[in-house]
Amino acid sequence: MPSSPEPAAAPASVSSSLPDEPKRGRPGYDQRQVLDIAVAAFIEHGYDATSMGVLAARLGLSKSAIYHHFPSKGDLLRLALDEALTALEGVLTAPEALHGRAADRLAFVLRGAVVVLVNNLSYVTLLLRVHGNTDVERDALARRRAFDRFVTALVVEARDEGSLRSDIDPRIVTRLLFGMINSIVEWYRPGGPESTEQLADDVLAVALDGLRMPPSRPAGDLVG
Repeated sequence: MPSSPEPAAAPASVSSSLPDEPKRGRPGYDQRQVLDIAVAAFIEHGYDATSMGVLAARLGLSKSAIYHHFPSKGDLLRLALDEALTALEGVLTAPEALHGRAADRLAFVLRGAVVVLVNNLSYVTLLLRVHGNTDVERDALARRRAFDRFVTALVVEARDEGSLRSDIDPRIVTRLLFGMINSIVEWYRPGGPESTEQLADDVLAVALDGLRMPPSRPAGDLVG
């Protein structure tokens, strides 16, 4: 997540350009920067407790400058949650999630979820902390549940094809898998010694292979 700019000494303007476009005119923030700072504030204080006045103070803007580009606090939340959910849903539409053995598709989706979480850490963190108090939050939770149902269906397919054990309820498996993945937001810090790909490898190893070493074969079973 980009670092939050220091508040300006005097009110600045919000650029209406797209996030990747250079800022024009007098110094200010583009929409991406405003959204990043809003997400950080929502995470720190909670969405309900974060007023537009708090955001204006952080940005060094007037509230009217924010309202000019974001009609309401709810619009900021909607855009942030949509960014996280669209990235997650994109994993489900990739060919690797739709074709092949169910176990391989499941592994691809779990890996993709880890990558999306790391690459969109603050946005996914916010997604995981919404409680359904507003229509925007309820819509986001409905999309999360659809994602979970897709994964549960993959677990069922993998079980039926004989790739996964059959003595655990697939719904419980899904909850445990995403309990592990979602916990990453609580302790992961970008720039650490482990790459995103290595972290995804570790999650898959624990989730699908377990921690126990495979039993050693008796010497008599060895083929000479």
